[in-house]
Amino acid sequence: MTTQVPGTTSGPAESMFAAEEASRRLGIELLEHGEGTAVLRMTVTAAQVTGHRIAHGGYVFLLADTPFACACNSHGPVTVAAGDDIDFVAPAHEGDVLVATARERVRFGRSGVHDVSVLRGDEVIAEFRGRGRALRTQHEEPQ
Repeated sequence: MTTQVPGTTSGPAESMFAAEEASRRLGIELLEHGEGTAVLRMTVTAAQVTGHRIAHGGYVFLLADTPFACACNSHGPVTVAAGDDIDFVAPAHEGDVLVATARERVRFGRSGVHDVSVLRGDEVIAEFRGRGRALRTQHEEPQ
């Protein structure tokens, strides 16, 4: 796996993340990336918790979706989500440091499936599955 060097945009995942304003403004950091993989980190802030004092699921989803995007775009063609599912396993709280790791499960044609685990230390917070689809270039025939 390649380690991300701050301030560089040498590969597709780094270039995509550098343009990912929403994730970066939430303090999400790209830690590692490689072919079909990515690891990102986020600390839950006071602005990200609900009235129940747990992390809002939308922020946990966004954290999981970001390494998915980096991993499925690591092969080069622009790839977007075709569908996603998430299972929230345990609550996260303000101050928790969450690490999301994406792994490519399968690629076929212009499609792929990636699994993302979101952890607080060794504890699983959420499991996410993303289905990506590479966009067609102007010269490609419809599939």
